[in-house]
Amino acid sequence: MSAAGLNHSDAFTERVLASINDCIKVLDLDARLTYMSEGGKQIMEVSDFNAIRGCPWPDFWQDQGNVDAKAAVQAARDGRSASFVGAANTLAGNLKWWHVNVSPIMGSDGRPEKILCVSRDITPLREAEESLRKLNDSLEQRVIERTRDRDRIWRLSPDLMLVAQLDGVISAVNPAWTRMLGHTESDLVGSQLLALVHPDDLAVSSSAVSRLGDGKNFPNFKNRYRHQDGSYRMIAWTAVPDSDYIHAVGRDIQAEEEAKEALRLSEDARRQSQKLEAIGQLTGGVAHDFNNLLTVIKSCADLLKPPALSEARRIKYVEAIASTVDRAARLTAQLLTFARRQALRPEVFNVGESVLRVGEMMDSLTGSRVKVSIQVPDDACFINADESQFDTALVNMVVNARDAMAGNGHLTISVSTANWLPSVRAHPVRVADYVTIELADTGSGIPPEKLDAIFEPFYTTKGIGQGTGLGLSQVYGFAKQSGGEILVQSECGKGSQFTLYLPKVEPSAMPAPQSISASPIVSNLGVLMVEDNTDVGHYTSQTLEQMGFHVLWVPDAQSALEALAPNPESFQVVFSDISMPGMSGLELLDAIEALYPWLPVVLTTGYNDEYARIAQEEASRFVLLQKPYSTEALAQLLQKVVKSRLTLIAQS
Repeated sequence: MSAAGLNHSDAFTERVLASINDCIKVLDLDARLTYMSEGGKQIMEVSDFNAIRGCPWPDFWQDQGNVDAKAAVQAARDGRSASFVGAANTLAGNLKWWHVNVSPIMGSDGRPEKILCVSRDITPLREAEESLRKLNDSLEQRVIERTRDRDRIWRLSPDLMLVAQLDGVISAVNPAWTRMLGHTESDLVGSQLLALVHPDDLAVSSSAVSRLGDGKNFPNFKNRYRHQDGSYRMIAWTAVPDSDYIHAVGRDIQAEEEAKEALRLSEDARRQSQKLEAIGQLTGGVAHDFNNLLTVIKSCADLLKPPALSEARRIKYVEAIASTVDRAARLTAQLLTFARRQALRPEVFNVGESVLRVGEMMDSLTGSRVKVSIQVPDDACFINADESQFDTALVNMVVNARDAMAGNGHLTISVSTANWLPSVRAHPVRVADYVTIELADTGSGIPPEKLDAIFEPFYTTKGIGQGTGLGLSQVYGFAKQSGGEILVQSECGKGSQFTLYLPKVEPSAMPAPQSISASPIVSNLGVLMVEDNTDVGHYTSQTLEQMGFHVLWVPDAQSALEALAPNPESFQVVFSDISMPGMSGLELLDAIEALYPWLPVVLTTGYNDEYARIAQEEASRFVLLQKPYSTEALAQLLQKVVKSRLTLIAQS
């Protein structure tokens, strides 16, 4: 080829090499630089190649790169190719990473004549790899830290933690089980999750575990777990399932449950104290009324003594005694309603009827110098609240009004409806249907600075021994518990007006009182009568015998069972008091049901509410007759019960 052709070829080769982004170098066999491509000069930031021509190429490499460069040169001298990755600075001092291929350039004799080095800048890739490595190291560290945190929580948590298989078999528990319940991991692993649950809590716990085992959520439930010492602790559980396990955390809420129970008992005691205060206010007046009723009965009994008394007068005096006894019965029933001790039991009732019923005792409560006016609407107004608490609240407001008037004035009690509740105690106006019970007195009024304090527990303006300060506090608590409010307006010297707002509801279906139909008295029924009061037992049995019944009266339940044992078929019905020394009437009922299931039982008591509720719930077991009762009503009831039991036996 001509010289011109060679020059043209070299120029072309230079242009090609300049366009390649790699750094291409040629070394002599001593590894000294003899050539660098134009592209390589740019990458290596070489402005004058002559400044480095003849320099040992391995010296450009750092650390391990220097070792690898010398090894690659030696391989090329031996006729082999080699590659390595290393770090080297550009001439401007910028550190870069390179991927280097080293190979021999053979001479005409087939032996290495020069060495070719091709270096590719891999700094961006290397930096990316380094960033990825650091990220991986960071992630691994975070995993380690989180695992360590998880293990620390598992180890130190005061709450119970467990992992269970989907069938409820425990796989792992944390040390809190030992600290809280005394069970070790070896005691629990492999056992059933429900093995230590209180029997009364098994139903809800089994349902929870079953749902969790099916992969369904049942996140929160409570149960009692048995301690190693045999006692139980109330645990609140949070549990979630995954594809293989149930994971649960349990918190000891025993102290919270005991605190709630203590608070409930305290609230019950407070309500009872409020009732007792109301009863105390009533006692004096009721005793006076009762003496009046006894005077009427005694007078009528004296008037019945003359043997020549006409039939008309005898009937008149007997009817007067019966009427007076009915009034006394209503009076004792009202006292029992106030005194009953039970949890709040909301029910739907007519406010007007309750106000009129309590109003019958107002003269006893306020005294003769306070004129009481009661106004109730013709249409019934129903609320859903505890009627006993309502009565107590009404009495407390009446007592407060009486004391404000110093026993002399005018008290107006009115029932009406409203469709909104005014703004009170930072609460906005509420639009809804309410029943209002308003008490307006002509007393001394309340100073403005004391209005905010009158509903506080134990706040009273009365002298020592004259008041507990619980009256208006009970009214406020009752209003709040019933979803209502109590408002007061007062002007010193003119009186006060208390308005109780309670949510109005629709009337519910209330069972109509059962009446005993008047039917001819059928004699010859054998009655076993159990009554510990001698006078009641004597006169009732005597009257029933006069009506044709065969009556055996015994003073207690044990005597009744002894009387039944020889010949139970001689009795068609048992009539027993409930409250007696020793075995009660309800316990006697249990015994008769076990020994003589065909024998009907009628129970009687002078206590109203709780036994009436039991009788309603267990109507198939016995019938309840409230004291006082007439012998005619008793006779008709005994016949009805026997007839019903015979009909039932015939049908079965």
